[in-house]
Amino acid sequence: MASLEDIGLSAAINLLSALAFLLAFAFLRLQPINDRVYFPKWYLKGIRGSPTRSSAYVSRFVNLDVKTYFRFLNWMPAALKMPEPELIDHAGLDSAVYIRIYLVGLKIFAPLMVLAFGVLVPVNWTGNTLQGNSRLTFSNIDKLSISNIPAMSKRFWAHLCAAYVFNFWTWYIIYKEYKIITTMRLAFLATEKRRPDQFTVLVRNVPPDPDESVSEHVQHFFCVNHPHLYLSHQVVYNANNLVKIVAKKKSLQNWYTYYNNKYEKDPSKKPMTKTGFCGLWGAKVDAIDYYTDEIRILTEQEVAERESVLSDPNAIIPAAFVSFKSRWGAAICAQTQQTSNPTIWLTEWAPEPRNLYWDNLAIPYVELTIRGLLVAICVFFLTFFFMIPIAFVQSLANIAGLKKVFPFLKEIIDTKFGTSLIQGFLPGIALKLFLILLPMILDTMSRIEGHTSLSTLERKSASKYHLFVLVNVFLGSIITGTAFEQLNSFLHQSPTEIPKTIGVSIPMKATFFITYIMVDGWAGIAADILRLVPLILFHIKNTFLVKTEQDRDQAMDPGQWDFSIAEPRIQLYFLLGFVYAVITPILLPFIVVFFAFAYLVYRHQIINVYDQKYESGASFWPDVHRRFIIGLIISQLLLMGLLSTREAPYSSALIGLPVLTIWFHRYCKGRFESAFVRFPLQDAMVKDTLEKATEPNLNLKAYLQDAYVHPVFKNDEANSSQEVDYDEENDTLVPTKRTSQKSSRFASESDSDANLLDNSH
Repeated sequence: MASLEDIGLSAAINLLSALAFLLAFAFLRLQPINDRVYFPKWYLKGIRGSPTRSSAYVSRFVNLDVKTYFRFLNWMPAALKMPEPELIDHAGLDSAVYIRIYLVGLKIFAPLMVLAFGVLVPVNWTGNTLQGNSRLTFSNIDKLSISNIPAMSKRFWAHLCAAYVFNFWTWYIIYKEYKIITTMRLAFLATEKRRPDQFTVLVRNVPPDPDESVSEHVQHFFCVNHPHLYLSHQVVYNANNLVKIVAKKKSLQNWYTYYNNKYEKDPSKKPMTKTGFCGLWGAKVDAIDYYTDEIRILTEQEVAERESVLSDPNAIIPAAFVSFKSRWGAAICAQTQQTSNPTIWLTEWAPEPRNLYWDNLAIPYVELTIRGLLVAICVFFLTFFFMIPIAFVQSLANIAGLKKVFPFLKEIIDTKFGTSLIQGFLPGIALKLFLILLPMILDTMSRIEGHTSLSTLERKSASKYHLFVLVNVFLGSIITGTAFEQLNSFLHQSPTEIPKTIGVSIPMKATFFITYIMVDGWAGIAADILRLVPLILFHIKNTFLVKTEQDRDQAMDPGQWDFSIAEPRIQLYFLLGFVYAVITPILLPFIVVFFAFAYLVYRHQIINVYDQKYESGASFWPDVHRRFIIGLIISQLLLMGLLSTREAPYSSALIGLPVLTIWFHRYCKGRFESAFVRFPLQDAMVKDTLEKATEPNLNLKAYLQDAYVHPVFKNDEANSSQEVDYDEENDTLVPTKRTSQKSSRFASESDSDANLLDNSH
């Protein structure tokens, strides 16, 4: 059980670590040689440039202006200075709304902290219950929790009232935020510049036809069913093998550039390499000649594979990007069912071209359900079998358990400093290390599921990660931690007393979560702003691969905020705040510090560093809101269970909280969620009308021509010819290769449905 001294030592270590990271960042960001690491977004926008060659040689690498070092903290007010509308224009709505999640945390927990410390902390401190129970292990921090209130005490009225006040305040804040972000999204969509995805629909599960190719079948279907709206379409190729060849070729070109640069610096010595794996073994050969030959071979394979894909009808998958003459026409198609058979001609809004995950477009639609089931099974086993290492991590918080596992550390553990270090610092850092590889595993699972956009992949990964964090990090830490700490109590009391012991012990896990917040939320955030790994990689690339300014731009790694990792991580802090606001309020200041510090750091990163790969218009917010609701319900159920074990008077009054929370969620879903999944036809018509008035000569067909061509086929004449358009003004007949509809088992779906209706009579 971590004591107040243990928490103090952990706080000191994490504060010093955070301060060291911030000082290192403040110094490194001022050096011109690191400018592209800490301000890459401005370089990508063309606003910032490299130091001029005319300046002094040293000043191109080191900042010689002493005055700037006295203003090393000016990045903090600068991060808060940019107004939100300008931030949206600069970084996009996704980034601006992501930052608001931290702001929501501040709005919720800062007032709750004041109220809890003014009311609940004095009530808990004066309970004087733990001192009279010799069977329980506790510290001074636990005296500030609800565990210090005697059973059946009238003091529990304070906690019952506080629970309702806290929940009503939370509902108010997240409702207002949902309303604000919905308004922001609609305004963003209404003022957004023209983009290809506004006019384009992704069509999947195109049924086969023996008389027509996929391209001809798609054109036929949409000319018949959307005659005045259809503009053109782009078929989709299974080019995954070609993508692998191109990626391998690019990797070899990087090695060729590295050895060529090395040779130019020292022509007297020919660079050599080994032909085995990663150059670790095999025959030693001339590196430049070797990579030249390898690149030539791959170029030939690339040309052959490209021709094979374009000439093979089987390489065209039953899907297409269909473009319309207006946003209104695209909205009609994307948001309606195309035939009476709901499993074919499936339409959805096409993702933004940057947002597409091309690899999964080639997956047959029939496989998606099977893949989803297999991934769900894997997630279940991963989530619940990971409890084993989590239980081991929790044993680190117990001195006796640690001595048993590592007896050779007994002398170190028995020292006062060693005890404080182990109980106050190591559990949090050990848990964080266990979670490092998890996002990569979950991301792979989401890719296997077959989602076609990066934003959907990230949202699905976030859902899996949130489930994992909920079961293992939160519930797993409470359950296993309670078992380890109270094992002696469980063995020496009757089974009917065990629930009461658990009820008292759950609040005591607040000390573990406090250490985790300090490790992950304080020192971890400070480490993020330092960007140590991108800094090292940039200078390695800059030294060995860069020859031109263009190469230097490509060596930059601005990164982006990763929704699949960052959002579930934030939700853990919300969950801890919801659960412990009433039970152990001492945890709230640590959470408030996290939200304030993270808001400052990531606002700076979004302004100066991160470059988002895509823009979804904050479509992730319903998922965020739903996880707020899940956290609230869990906190309410845990509080009900805890108060029932303490025989609190009228604890059943809390049953109204989860009922009201579910009703509140259903109301918010009905009120706001449609704005995140559908595009209003009225807004689409307004944008179309304004565009026709301001740009009457717009050639939309030319604008959309290459928007949804696979990246490996960009600027490829053979592929551009696959985009098909139809001029219905000059041809009143829809072209088709069918010779007889009756002789075909695959007649167009509209005719098939008509025949089915006739036969039914």
